[in-house]
Amino acid sequence: MMERINSTIDGLRPYLQADGGDITVEDVTEEKVVKVKFAGACITCPFSFSTLKAGIEQALMKEIPEIREVVSVD
Repeated sequence: MMERINSTIDGLRPYLQADGGDITVEDVTEEKVVKVKFAGACITCPFSFSTLKAGIEQALMKEIPEIREVVSVD
């Protein structure tokens, strides 16, 4: 599953990097919750939550339906 998650994130990463940000996958829990960490401009961006839920979470759930949620960690 981690390979599929990283592949999907790699497809989204250029959009974040274009605005000076980045993202890494920190963990996937037994409950299928993906924990990600924002970097760069994404840390202080007021739209990071929207990006997380409407962009990253939706893309991951579309590609990997067994994922239950995506959350940001510090």
